[in-house]
Amino acid sequence: MTGLLPHPFDPITPAEIQLATKILQAAFPRVNLRYKKIDIQEPPKKDVVPFVEAERLGKPLPPRPARLLQVMFHRLDTGAFYRALLNAGSRSVISAKELPKEIQGPVDIDEMGEIEQLCLNHPVVQEEVAKMQLPAGMTVCNDPWIYGTDDPKENRRLFQCYMYIVATDHPQNNHYSLPCKFSPVFDGITRELVRIDYLPGGADAQSTETQPWKPVESIQYAHDLLQEPLRTDLKPYLVQQPEGPSFKVQDNLVSWQKWRFRVGFNSREGLVIHNLTYDGRNVFYRLSVSEMTVPYGDPRAPFHRKQAFDVGDVGFGITANQLSLGCDCLGHIKYFDGYRADAKGNPVLLKNVICLHEQDNGLQHKHTNYRSGAATVVRNRQLVAQMICTVANYEYIFAFIFDQAANIELEVRATGILSTVPFDNHVFGTTVPWGTNVGPGVMAPYHQHLFSFRIDPALDGFQNTVYYEDSVPIPEDESNPYGVGYTTEQTVLKTSGTANTNVERHRVFKIRNDACINPITYKPIAYKLQTSPSQMLLASPRSYGSRRAVFATKPIWVTRYQDGELFAAGEFTNQSKESQGLEKWVDRKDSVENEDVVLWHNKTTWWGCGNHIASVMDAVPESERCNCTPQVERDGKMYPPKAEKA
Repeated sequence: MTGLLPHPFDPITPAEIQLATKILQAAFPRVNLRYKKIDIQEPPKKDVVPFVEAERLGKPLPPRPARLLQVMFHRLDTGAFYRALLNAGSRSVISAKELPKEIQGPVDIDEMGEIEQLCLNHPVVQEEVAKMQLPAGMTVCNDPWIYGTDDPKENRRLFQCYMYIVATDHPQNNHYSLPCKFSPVFDGITRELVRIDYLPGGADAQSTETQPWKPVESIQYAHDLLQEPLRTDLKPYLVQQPEGPSFKVQDNLVSWQKWRFRVGFNSREGLVIHNLTYDGRNVFYRLSVSEMTVPYGDPRAPFHRKQAFDVGDVGFGITANQLSLGCDCLGHIKYFDGYRADAKGNPVLLKNVICLHEQDNGLQHKHTNYRSGAATVVRNRQLVAQMICTVANYEYIFAFIFDQAANIELEVRATGILSTVPFDNHVFGTTVPWGTNVGPGVMAPYHQHLFSFRIDPALDGFQNTVYYEDSVPIPEDESNPYGVGYTTEQTVLKTSGTANTNVERHRVFKIRNDACINPITYKPIAYKLQTSPSQMLLASPRSYGSRRAVFATKPIWVTRYQDGELFAAGEFTNQSKESQGLEKWVDRKDSVENEDVVLWHNKTTWWGCGNHIASVMDAVPESERCNCTPQVERDGKMYPPKAEKA
């Protein structure tokens, strides 16, 4: 924070959370409110650009844009769901609107814990547990899941609680290896038990009522529960920087090797990169993970509804881990904290949710003069801004990686453990075509992890163009008599819409500024999106799973910038009936040539064939990379120092 007012891109403060609560308590006297979200609403871009441009150019700063707070809450007397917009400067309510009954807000962390405990304490659930006749030392736990959708008339706020058996002798016992065959459904507003779903145990949808449990050995992952000895032949690996790091941090402003950007954080997206410049030139206005969906491929009810939107349903910000040196990050670390609101509107510190550090990533450049034997070598020093989120069974690692050649890479890694279902596989050879047996009585259904990366470019200005470039052979004519020539074809996306990848044509997507010409190539400056093709959403277009996640049906979308259009599946995903995001925005058919554009890139993490086809030994360590590479003029100032022998 600089001076008395926060920077327009600064995350919310504890004082602002308390202020929002105070304003709404005054606006709704004698009404108890349950808060789902209190966060900053980014100011309109037209108000921010003059400010950040003055910063970049070292000119006098204009007045800062108004500090706006967005709040989502339920009235506890009526259950009505509201969205409010507040002006922190004037301490006033700009708007407070009750939303339609079919709209469900995101889950808050407190709510998850309350539903979990409600389920365990409910007498009907306890009766089901008693039917299993668990031996001493065994009990049950549950994962409350977002209910999903299969009924257009269902407007209740529902949770599907998947039950598991767990041993009580160690807090890290793996309950996912012992799933139960019943699943309670609760109303999140009334806290009433809606019903008990009995889960199928075979290849069809047939189910039975709860039976006595037949004990099987659980499968463990915690180090001190493993029966096999741990490796002892690994030597220490130390990362030392005796002179400290090469980056500089002032509040949320980071400077490193010609890069300059602001680290942002909010409860929904978590880590956001704002206002990137390189060597004083604008590059990107905003980078973030906009949404992700995890649709499961098990066609049996109720698993057909199992589809998470981990950004919109819950939020990467509120599920971000507290990072620690030596485990999550190595080297000289700068940590950033965040804040969220609890259900009562109190600020909650999220400590060390972002870590900033340098890393050596091998060689950036090497060439050996074969005549003299002399080599020119440059190490690839990188700056990493990283966040790790735990969403129930899965962990997601997000790392924005910057290098010394003006490349930006977003690495996404999925780890954690599988979400499992009960399955009668005690007879040898019993399998299903949509999942993998991963233990006695337990199966892991196939599923996809589809991410949407939102790229808001500002290449030497805010009028940019997205196009794709294919490599194609030159016709065999007098200009290509030997048939070996090939060239590139460029296709400009002139109106908002979609595009597909194409491996056979080596298709690459680029963002360019037609007003800035590279003096060496005589072509517009550009950034290239380097990514690997991946399979898109497999669910049928008529399914709710597809209708709720239309963004995941195409790898590339281009829209013209509009304030508030941040989330690929729309603002509200919890129990949504259909998406209100990208497919609606591209229907405007806006001009996107030499305009303020947004490029959305959607893809799966690389699970072999693009999906998560689980294996027995699966510890879920998979990753995907999305790289933006500059196609700009280069000179000696870009190159880092040569590598020296130790």
